[in-house]
Amino acid sequence: MQYTPITSSILAAIEEAVGAANVFVDQESLQHYAHDETEDLRYFPEVVVKPKDTASISALLKLCNENHVPVTPRGGGTGLSGGALPVYGGVLLSMERFNSIIAIDTENLQAAVEPGVITEVFMNAVAEKGLLYPVDPSSKGSCFIGGNVAHGSGGPRVVKYGTIREYILNLEVVLANGDVIWTGANTLKYASGYNLTQLMIGSEGTLGVVTKIVTKLIPASTQSVLMLGSFATNESACAAVSAIFRAGITPSALEFMERKGVEWVIQFDDIKFDLQDGANAFLMIEFDGDDLDTIFKDCEKVNLVLEEHGCTEVLFADTAQQKEDLWRMRRTMAESVKSNSVYKEEDTVVPRAALPQLINGIKEIGGKYGFESVCYGHAGDGNLHINIIKAGMSDEDWKYKLKDGIVEIFELTTALGGTISGEHGIGLVQKDYMPIKYSEIHLNLMRNIKKVFDPNGILNPGKMTP
Repeated sequence: MQYTPITSSILAAIEEAVGAANVFVDQESLQHYAHDETEDLRYFPEVVVKPKDTASISALLKLCNENHVPVTPRGGGTGLSGGALPVYGGVLLSMERFNSIIAIDTENLQAAVEPGVITEVFMNAVAEKGLLYPVDPSSKGSCFIGGNVAHGSGGPRVVKYGTIREYILNLEVVLANGDVIWTGANTLKYASGYNLTQLMIGSEGTLGVVTKIVTKLIPASTQSVLMLGSFATNESACAAVSAIFRAGITPSALEFMERKGVEWVIQFDDIKFDLQDGANAFLMIEFDGDDLDTIFKDCEKVNLVLEEHGCTEVLFADTAQQKEDLWRMRRTMAESVKSNSVYKEEDTVVPRAALPQLINGIKEIGGKYGFESVCYGHAGDGNLHINIIKAGMSDEDWKYKLKDGIVEIFELTTALGGTISGEHGIGLVQKDYMPIKYSEIHLNLMRNIKKVFDPNGILNPGKMTP
């Protein structure tokens, strides 16, 4: 695809479309928006645009479409798949000024929000009204809800409440040619033609730019209990996960952590945690609800399951501070690993019962290629994050052979009935692995959907499909 460089006349037209105060070409801005949280990749835009309303984005996309100028939408810049990197230059479209919570409808249990609202800010706002928006990725304190929609985000509470797909009712979207549509209806049921709302979720800004979001909300639970089980091996901890659900118990969160990850968090974040010898893997299990007696009965059932699978110790978080410390340990694990070593993060998901085979295979593949790994993730829904550590690999092997190891990890994941991303998305860095999971027929369907929405290929080019 050939794109047009931004000339002085195109820049002047962009300033007219969105207002000169919303257009930035200074080196500091270009540098800031040249990267996200994906490794150390850098791609510089030619111009950064920060509009404030739908009409401005409509005018911008109409202009860029007519001139074949690429546009890369960006949320909070917390992505791990390179989805917001402007690989072809052009316009970096930041949604940070779309930061209003428009309405919280307590009668219909819905909210309308702009895509630049920080996820945790939105969660707290609805919590003040006794409601819950349960989609809470680890970066909830800095990521935008629009980015969550773009990547189909989940987080720890997917296991009970579902992913973001279960909470988005309707979207206002600006298409590549500047047209503005609503994708669905503000209703819990929708059987009126193709579901464009679901198509937009997870499309990573390749089909349109989301400018308003209507979400479903649910009543918030009043009680919660958090427990931490310790295990001698990764395999025994992972085997207990499926057994918990087979026993008829559904926690509100079920997280897996490897010992090395906990060690690095303790060093990085100065969390007070008594890490016992022989404790090599952990399951963090949360229950919520309105009746403590019912919650404690579920805890007792889980305790029996854990014992049957070799759990060596169970810790109950007795205070709010203990709960906060345990959750902080889990949520800062990625940042802690990143601070310790050259690394690359992969995001796999398999059926829960296959987790022991997956983590065993990852370690074997690492031994074959010479890399180490720190694994953790949302075990309750089979989602395992793999932090690949350079360790003793030579620079040459890290650059040229690591990809072969990642291919083997994804081949294993697919063979176990899983797929190559549970919530981080495909973006730039995962797109070459898509043929491991999808046939050419499947990939062509995706490419042709893209052509329908964006025939000139201006929206987030270079992403999703090889």
